[in-house]
Amino acid sequence: MPVPEFTDPRQVAIYDAVNSYEPGTQPDFYLGVAEEVSAEVVIDLGCGTGIVTLLFASRGYRMIGVDPSRVMLEVAQRKPGADGVQWIQGDAGQLGTPGADLTIMSGHVAQFILKDDDWLEALAGVREALRPGGCLAFESRDRRAREWKRWTGGKRMIPDLFLGQIESWTEVTNVEGDIVHAVGHRRFVETNEVLVSPFTLRFRSEELLRQSLTSSGFAVQSVYGDWDRRPSGPGERELIVIARRT
Repeated sequence: MPVPEFTDPRQVAIYDAVNSYEPGTQPDFYLGVAEEVSAEVVIDLGCGTGIVTLLFASRGYRMIGVDPSRVMLEVAQRKPGADGVQWIQGDAGQLGTPGADLTIMSGHVAQFILKDDDWLEALAGVREALRPGGCLAFESRDRRAREWKRWTGGKRMIPDLFLGQIESWTEVTNVEGDIVHAVGHRRFVETNEVLVSPFTLRFRSEELLRQSLTSSGFAVQSVYGDWDRRPSGPGERELIVIARRT
């Protein structure tokens, strides 16, 4: 089921404001990985509006931005520097064999892939698109931290250059094992209009992530618990994975 935050033009228009990255988090981490593996060709799978894709492109990387949402790609393609990026509407199955050095999945993209078969298909597509020894790097929230318990009730005000103040909050509606159902709310303060976006996330365990990667032809190099590269484990928020194509 499509997520309105990614497909509704009104919600996509405010996506960058609502989902800005803090310094020292995902973009900086993945730029560091790209430098460490001497990457030249990088795939941003689930690139959305191109926030991270275009940052990489501005640093001289040859970028391939892939996303299933036509609306998000249209926004990405209007941004400065977008002409230097190869944009693909689709998923990992449309990547082909570009021989990329690195594939990244930021923004917790991996958690939106719910079914095991779909996850394994995505890994197969990524592996095919990487050169031998190429890297995959992505993050998934560590379910041991039960971060969803802190989502309901927490509201924040976000300034938008064109639309004024936006109030944003999330309501968790159901938890079934490692599946969390929730609804995102965005209220335009000036008009009091509220846009809603139901979504579902999969909180795979570290063990399950490792098993799926190994069975898909990857060797897991590192799993970190946060963006400062501390080890994963109980009490840490993230599972940040770096794996190589074997």
